[in-house]
Amino acid sequence: MTDTSTPKSAAARLFDIRLLIGGLFLLYGVMLTVAGLFTSSTERAKAAGININLWLGLAMLVIGALFVLWLRLRPLKIEPNPVGDVSELEAARQGSATGGTGGTGGTGGTSGTDAIDTGTPGARRRS
Repeated sequence: MTDTSTPKSAAARLFDIRLLIGGLFLLYGVMLTVAGLFTSSTERAKAAGININLWLGLAMLVIGALFVLWLRLRPLKIEPNPVGDVSELEAARQGSATGGTGGTGGTGGTSGTDAIDTGTPGARRRS
């Protein structure tokens, strides 16, 4: 029962931002929790009697676990690229590079054969 739209490669799963954020929350959560377990009473007194390292470490562990759980429940899905779309995109790219799709062609809307009226009868200046 495998889903064909989920990525098969490890590289596609590795760079999911949820894994990076969840991993960092878990890492810092472990570090703060361990620091909170070894907090002295004088350090707790500075924080109004609250072991802030322990509580923030536990909160970060919960947030990191939620990110990893989200990643496991809703994995990254990559839509396959149909072959026809790639060839149409390439044809459109080639057409726009040669000026075949219309537009100004980079000349600002005037071509070299347009005449500009200078106000003098019979006098024309070419652009």
